Amino acid sequence: MRFDVVTLFPELFEPFLKVGVTRRAFESGQVEVKLWNLRDFAEGTYRRVDDRPFGGGPGMVMLAEPLARCIAAARADRVGTVPVVLFSPVGQRIDHALVEGWSAGAGAILVCGRYEGIDQRFIDRHVDVQLSLGDFVLSGGEIAAMALLDAVARLQPGVLNDQGSHQEDSFNPALDGLLDCPHYTRPEEWQGEKVPAALLSGHHAQIERWRRERRLEVTARHRPDLLGVARGKGLLTPADEAFLSKL
Repeated sequence: MRFDVVTLFPELFEPFLKVGVTRRAFESGQVEVKLWNLRDFAEGTYRRVDDRPFGGGPGMVMLAEPLARCIAAARADRVGTVPVVLFSPVGQRIDHALVEGWSAGAGAILVCGRYEGIDQRFIDRHVDVQLSLGDFVLSGGEIAAMALLDAVARLQPGVLNDQGSHQEDSFNPALDGLLDCPHYTRPEEWQGEKVPAALLSGHHAQIERWRRERRLEVTARHRPDLLGVARGKGLLTPADEAFLSKL
């Protein structure tokens, strides 16, 4: 798959693509990323990409024409048609199910906005999908684009050391959509606190039940809405419900 990233700050992505476990996906070409500097498609001595908003008000608005030229160049440079994605507060919130869908696709053209906003005419004519990280505002779409790229890259075969690792992730709808359980490693006792006995028992059924109950407990405490979703899909067993009733 290939992601074309339209940005005013391509230098922000360069270290991101070279560090961490997800670099394997980028270096191997499983997830190809091509960066497009929007200023290369602007006109004039100063390569201007923004202007004051009609009607007045604070901030600047990104010009439609440089963005349209950049999108056209990105489309011409790749094979096949992919959606144009804009990171925006009005977009669909990114979740695990959405990431899984993107991880199995051909990629996209990611538009990273800046300033007060983007000329709506460009959005209406060229943007196919709008996505959001959540109910807060960033100074630009670059961080959101990196978040999506990271989430997609780690789901590619061979990227994680343990291929089954992501199956236990929080929010995984293939499992039950609940939060992950707590994790422990050596030493068995640290600052007076011991690893739960169940994890040291060597009894696989006991360990799995402990992990299941902790997932239920953590989800009930921090994201009870996810329990409602799992219950509505019939993913909670009678044993799960009995445990929850005791909390």
